[in-house]
Amino acid sequence: MGQTGTSVWRDRTLWRLGYSARLLQTNNFRTAAANTSFPAAWTLLAQYSGIIPGLFVVVRKNRFFTMPDTVEDKADLKLYSPHPGVRGMTQLNREAFKRTVVVPVLKVKTEIVNTLLKSLKHVVLQRPGLKRVVEDPGDENSRFLILDPHKIPEFSLGESEQEVLNRLNVHPEVSKYNLELTYENFKSEEILRAVLPEGQEVTSGFSRVGHIAHLNLRDHQLPYRHLIGQVIIDKNPGITCVVNKTNIIDSTYRNFQMEVLAGESNLVTKVKENNIAYELDFSKVYWNPRLSTEHSRIVELLKPGDVLFDVFAGIGPFAIPAAKKKCHVFANDLNPESYNWLLHNCKLNKVDDKIKAFNMDGRDFLLGPVREELSKELPLQKEEQKNSFHIVMNLPALAIEFLDAFRHLLVREPCGTAGLPTVHCYGFSKHENPAKDIQERAEASLGTSLDGRCSTYLVRNVAPNKEMLCISFQIPVDVLYKRPCPDEAKQASKRLCTSNEFSEEKFLS
Repeated sequence: MGQTGTSVWRDRTLWRLGYSARLLQTNNFRTAAANTSFPAAWTLLAQYSGIIPGLFVVVRKNRFFTMPDTVEDKADLKLYSPHPGVRGMTQLNREAFKRTVVVPVLKVKTEIVNTLLKSLKHVVLQRPGLKRVVEDPGDENSRFLILDPHKIPEFSLGESEQEVLNRLNVHPEVSKYNLELTYENFKSEEILRAVLPEGQEVTSGFSRVGHIAHLNLRDHQLPYRHLIGQVIIDKNPGITCVVNKTNIIDSTYRNFQMEVLAGESNLVTKVKENNIAYELDFSKVYWNPRLSTEHSRIVELLKPGDVLFDVFAGIGPFAIPAAKKKCHVFANDLNPESYNWLLHNCKLNKVDDKIKAFNMDGRDFLLGPVREELSKELPLQKEEQKNSFHIVMNLPALAIEFLDAFRHLLVREPCGTAGLPTVHCYGFSKHENPAKDIQERAEASLGTSLDGRCSTYLVRNVAPNKEMLCISFQIPVDVLYKRPCPDEAKQASKRLCTSNEFSEEKFLS
């Protein structure tokens, strides 16, 4: 495994262990009686008094002693875990997640509860859907303030907390309280960790596309896929549909088959990226919310008046922001669905008069509209010209293979290097040195060296040992231009004079 692969594996491993690590960042517990295992006492108490939520036992702070870390670790890991009987569940039964745990509480007069909550908020128990204050069954004028046992590790308050209690004239006596936890009180990761076979990877992350949560489940998770989908809907407000990708992205239309795991089957959704609204059918077009930063990075390179050619435009995440920035935009996509949603989103964002849209193969787009526009505009460029030409090629699986279309794309004597188009081409790499790999593949396609003439940018880590990168470069003069012989020059001149006959409609017909 290369250095990059090792780093990625390490980071992912640390992330997976993060939940357990947070639970273990506590001090040692002490018990209420000498030579008694306090965590074991907790377990017994929960077992025999769990049917009576609210039962509590007073714990005197001067009777604690320190226990070994190994016992504490086991107690911490189980404290906020659902009932062990849910292991292996494939159909969600929310009632089965109930369990009772023992937590520390403070008895407080009703009239000062809110004041004390603010002062002790850093040690109060925080769980989803859980009340932090409960009634005292033995005293209607008092309430129990539920504390976090991880932050009150010795079942006694620290000096700062005791100072607060003294100031408010509250007796600093901590009690044990039987707290019933239900499905609503557990986090999605805790639920899935309890359900899936022990030791197997838990997936609680997903890509959100409007009201849709998009998962990439592994084989061992598939038997639990419908349960996983329902848990994600339950725990994430606004998510009403969960889908799982069932095959790899089609390299032609950049979409994939998917299965609806839970919720509604409506896959037409709305998203907002960088303050721009888009609408799309997620089952028919490509959309990746993880590319938001990259879309913004490229658009920030553009100036008003620049020309953008978007070869694989999708529904317009490069094209529409560029048009809003007063750039001249030519946007193309082979997928008819993407093309239609591109037109729809252009109208939605009121830039339909600023974008020329095409539904063509990427190579035909380069050899047709791009060639025509460059043939027309580049001869007019001057050295002091401020406007630039940019060509975005965001089809990471194949885009580098299209770079050979730039070889002798234009036939004429170059007027200089002013206005030479800048290409931003995306690719995947599993190489130990991804930047070197992308550059070498681009050079092979262009037929020239890019040493000192290009830059590479790491976009994101797609999978272990697989990176997505962007290589940017100005097309070298000797690549872009084919110098004609005298007879060819005359014919080329005639062709340039009639190039305005080329139109979008011709290519769409």
